[in-house]
Amino acid sequence: MTEPKAPKIEFPCDYVIKVIGNAAPDFTEFVVEVVEQHAPGISETDITVTDSSKGRFSSVQLKIVATGERQLKALFEDLKASGRVHMVL
Repeated sequence: MTEPKAPKIEFPCDYVIKVIGNAAPDFTEFVVEVVEQHAPGISETDITVTDSSKGRFSSVQLKIVATGERQLKALFEDLKASGRVHMVL
């Protein structure tokens, strides 16, 4: 039996990413700066920030225009390489 293939993404498209890291006053700003390098033109309405119940972690959800696999891979790698990001979904 073969594994079902993941659905093919048609680029360009709207793409939502969620970035989780330690809560800090500049965490959202930092995430937006990194994302803007790969997907410029994010508007305030495309950003949602949620803090964990104890306030230790922050989750930043952004809607970007994804142009291809290479762009998304580079974006994820830059966020993870920062040392400030725990997870990118």
